[in-house]
Amino acid sequence: MQLFNYHRSSASFRVRIALALKGLPYDYQPVHLVRNEQLGADYAARSAQRLVPLLVDGDQAISQSLAIIEYLDETHPDPALLPADPLGRARVRSLALDIACEIHPLNNLRVLRYLVKDLGVSEDAKNAWYRHWVEGGLEVVERRLASEPATGRHCHGDTPGLADCLLVPQIFNAQRFDCRLDGLPTVMRIFEACMALPAFQAAQPSACPDAQE
Repeated sequence: MQLFNYHRSSASFRVRIALALKGLPYDYQPVHLVRNEQLGADYAARSAQRLVPLLVDGDQAISQSLAIIEYLDETHPDPALLPADPLGRARVRSLALDIACEIHPLNNLRVLRYLVKDLGVSEDAKNAWYRHWVEGGLEVVERRLASEPATGRHCHGDTPGLADCLLVPQIFNAQRFDCRLDGLPTVMRIFEACMALPAFQAAQPSACPDAQE
């Protein structure tokens, strides 16, 4: 398998965590988003969306991080990243979508660039935008994790899964932009439990081959 990704892309980070949790080898293919390599002809021929991550498995290419992770879970089911029961799977997907749909799109690099370059928003205003959506979104995740009995050492029970693959990269992003995290005790407890595991450590941006570029 090949993973086309960028070390600071939180969506790419999610997939790297899933691959590491499953112990799956892959070829790391860097696509530098800041240099707009995703817009080049070579990558555009691979990805209609011109986004990362993109997983190539044999002659098949799969885009969108959640679709990739579920594909990996179905084709390499051990260890499972989704619970065995329908209600548990729905809860984990719901938590993941709280991040993937309600937080991440509003702090995506494309959105932040548009705010500054096309709409003329100042850096301070852009960062305020970022913090508003990230902090508010994480407060929702905190309320859920703190109140729902299925929460354990990790987002669902005591083993890391799909929701943890989404949560950890979002916290990395929040830390980069100095978001307030002091009101998220459950979120941060789970984050720290995840980051104590070798799979999460190996997948983090600073451990990537393109981290110094």
